[in-house]
Amino acid sequence: MNKRQALVAAALAGLCATAATAVSAHDAPAGSDKEKCYGVAKAGQNDCASSDGAHSCAGQAVADKLPTEWAYVPKGTCEQAGGSLKPIKAAKKAAPAKSS
Repeated sequence: MNKRQALVAAALAGLCATAATAVSAHDAPAGSDKEKCYGVAKAGQNDCASSDGAHSCAGQAVADKLPTEWAYVPKGTCEQAGGSLKPIKAAKKAAPAKSS
């Protein structure tokens, strides 16, 4: 294997590892005692991507308790904490007023 082939192989291995990590970061493992809870994450402490597509990584929530950010919580505690088990879509921006 020459240097170019080794570099390509290393890059592909890195992509595969990243993809595997991304999948596991989104979904709680089977049999887990955790569930996704929207609207309870503190700024910078969300567990993964926002439901409105504002970002795609953990730790990027810009404010506490945004309805589009989520964190894992123990099963059965989400709604008690004021959260929602279903993603909340961001409100649409208001259309600019028409001038006469």
